[in-house]
Amino acid sequence: MRLMKPAAIAALLGLTATASFAETYTLRFQHFVSPNSANPKYFIEPWAKKVEAQSEGRLKIEIFPFMQLGGKAPSQYDLIADGVIDGGWVIPGYQAGRFPEAEALELPFMTSKSAEEASIAAWNFTQEHLMDDFENVHVFAAHMHGPGIVHKKGGEITRLEDFQGLKLRGPSRPATLLLEELGAEPVGMAVPAFPEALSKGVVDGGVITWEMAPSLKLDDLVDSHTDVAGDKALYNLYFIWAMNKEAYAGLPEDLQAVIDANSGLMASAWAGRAHDQGDAVGRERMDDAGNTLAEMSVEETDRLKAVADKVVADWVAEADTKGLNGAALVEDVRAAVAAAKGQAQPVAN
Repeated sequence: MRLMKPAAIAALLGLTATASFAETYTLRFQHFVSPNSANPKYFIEPWAKKVEAQSEGRLKIEIFPFMQLGGKAPSQYDLIADGVIDGGWVIPGYQAGRFPEAEALELPFMTSKSAEEASIAAWNFTQEHLMDDFENVHVFAAHMHGPGIVHKKGGEITRLEDFQGLKLRGPSRPATLLLEELGAEPVGMAVPAFPEALSKGVVDGGVITWEMAPSLKLDDLVDSHTDVAGDKALYNLYFIWAMNKEAYAGLPEDLQAVIDANSGLMASAWAGRAHDQGDAVGRERMDDAGNTLAEMSVEETDRLKAVADKVVADWVAEADTKGLNGAALVEDVRAAVAAAKGQAQPVAN
């Protein structure tokens, strides 16, 4: 199914096939959250408008939220690769085990709390390790969201023991492994399922970013929000912004060049910066609602880091059994994160 349709303007005007300036192309992209969420609001929609403007109207990019073109969020990568949609926003971790090297970016306390810095690191790590994993799509950007926060009904998390027995939504395999080690009962689910699971008592809470909290109505559904001390995120999630390879290849070279100019490191940093903007807004909204905003003490965070170290060590050992060099992957992530430190731009609400 090919969704990219060049308008036959050149033929109608009797122009030759070389008059590519007369052709227009419509691309249909989709994502799985509200259009008011940070990434669509501050990155996806502005990115599409910028590409359209630089193409002088020859590219039209239609954005569909909430998976309106069909399929479920975990199947987004295959929808793009198979040409069901022209492109979209993908969480590779939603297909647990399929992209094992990408999990190195999602391990606990691995990335900066600055989503922009983390995304700069993610793009560089992707270039070094992951492009072969995504060989059947055309990757525009690779990025991380902001720091994962524990949102729950009732009081905040103050001690490790507070995790015991809690049913918590987990977004990825590394986050689930951490929750299990902390004595919680992780429940894997995509973002759209989280509010209903909270309202029906399926979960006591979950880990997700500040920026998603308003669109998921967490100000009404939970009572407290807990972060960890320090400058590293409790957990993080890895995303790609990508297009069907044949759809990209079918564009004229000058339109490919427009997309290329809005891809890579700059687009990845832009996407991360969008999450930083959304985090600032989301945190303020939860505060305005009167919810409890808390940060674990340095001492308890250190105890949590010790648990996280075991998760990382177990992951390294498992990666080695798959023929990967787990320790090298972890060190490459840490090096990329260190290299990106201080590169983020100031974020305004």
